[in-house]
Amino acid sequence: MGLFNDSERRQIREQAPLAVRMRPRTPEEFVGQQHFFGPGRLLRRMIDADRLQSAVFYGPPGTGKTSLAEVIAGRLSAAFEQMNAALVGVKEVRDVLERARDRLITGRQRTVLFLDEVHRFNRAQQDVLLPDVEDGVIILIGATTENPFFALNAPLVSRSQIFRFEPLSEEEILTLLRRAMADQERGLGRYRLRVSDEALAHWARTSDGDARRALAALEVAVLSQVKNPLAPPEEAGEIAVDLAVAEESIQQKAIVYDATGDEHYDAASALIKSMRGSDPDAALYWMARMLEAGEDPRFIARRAVICAAEDVGNADPAALMLAVAAMHAAEFVGMPEARIPLAEAVTYIACAPKSNAAYLAIDRAMEDVRENRTLPVPRHLRDTHYKGAERLGHGEGYKYAHDFKDGVAPQDYLGVDKTYYEPTDHGHEAKLKARLEQFKKLRKGGAGDDKK
Repeated sequence: MGLFNDSERRQIREQAPLAVRMRPRTPEEFVGQQHFFGPGRLLRRMIDADRLQSAVFYGPPGTGKTSLAEVIAGRLSAAFEQMNAALVGVKEVRDVLERARDRLITGRQRTVLFLDEVHRFNRAQQDVLLPDVEDGVIILIGATTENPFFALNAPLVSRSQIFRFEPLSEEEILTLLRRAMADQERGLGRYRLRVSDEALAHWARTSDGDARRALAALEVAVLSQVKNPLAPPEEAGEIAVDLAVAEESIQQKAIVYDATGDEHYDAASALIKSMRGSDPDAALYWMARMLEAGEDPRFIARRAVICAAEDVGNADPAALMLAVAAMHAAEFVGMPEARIPLAEAVTYIACAPKSNAAYLAIDRAMEDVRENRTLPVPRHLRDTHYKGAERLGHGEGYKYAHDFKDGVAPQDYLGVDKTYYEPTDHGHEAKLKARLEQFKKLRKGGAGDDKK
């Protein structure tokens, strides 16, 4: 199905929600996404030159994906078709592709297909698009809230430019709100509005970068005070919107978080990197965001255990013990109390001295095992607890460490000169480093050769 003509679109939008009525009509009206659509940026240059290639618009709701597609439609010389992947099947897509081929053959006009929620197409449906995208019969613009590298076919992704939409800033939300308040044709400019700065700031903050949500709140705040919705706006009198009205007009802040998608993994990554980076406040924020969004506290506990072992290590061995204790406590008590032991573990890990020496050591050892010749166990270290071991010479020459006064026998345990574990000077590991240097000297022989 194509876009409506101008007359039909105007009639529909008169009854549409404010966010739909205020959609931008030109690139200059579009707000946000300056990193790729600002003046001189990639997508803007492609549009200005009428050289658009297939693209995937990827990002959270209310950031302008559909709006930008409509702006593009108004600027290109190509025909424009719009579909929602959740509402159509292969037949409808084939019909669009057939029309696109006819346009290209008869009038040398290309077709832009805007496919909203493209991630809802299964792999077979996506495959239908591939030949015509590759041959240039259609220019595909797919919009999705899912990571296209996971949600879409690799061949389709490889043939498309990926544009990541970011949540709008508070200043950008304020720009859209003020524009809607002033616009007399499409917005609320025909009403006599008195909206406080506190109300606007509240919407800009709690909408979480979602323009649709902010504009919906403005519309609710205004129209809920209009006593006669059939009367002309000029008869409504002055409409005042203060902070209290603004708070009532917007639902509780919806945290953008998908427990199986990007937000889940990005927040987990931020939590771990904040603990590793010794910032307890940032670590608490990311943990709080995950918990408020309904994340399983056991998942957070597992991240804390891993971080304590990988990033703190022997610089403070208590971090791992505390993380494991917090994991068991969270499992035992559940939410909401589980947040407390988790917070204790996360802040301790963030404040602890850091060392990844043990983590690097085991990886180096495992790489040696995988890539190099397997070392035989030295004869003096082999098992002697079975009949016949003595006849094979197992254990011959083994020195029992406790027989020596320093508790270290002058003995080789690997058969080659190899160092995997290199302690740092951080925290408790500094003591281990000094002790290890002493042990190495004793194992090589010297003053420690004497038995007790």
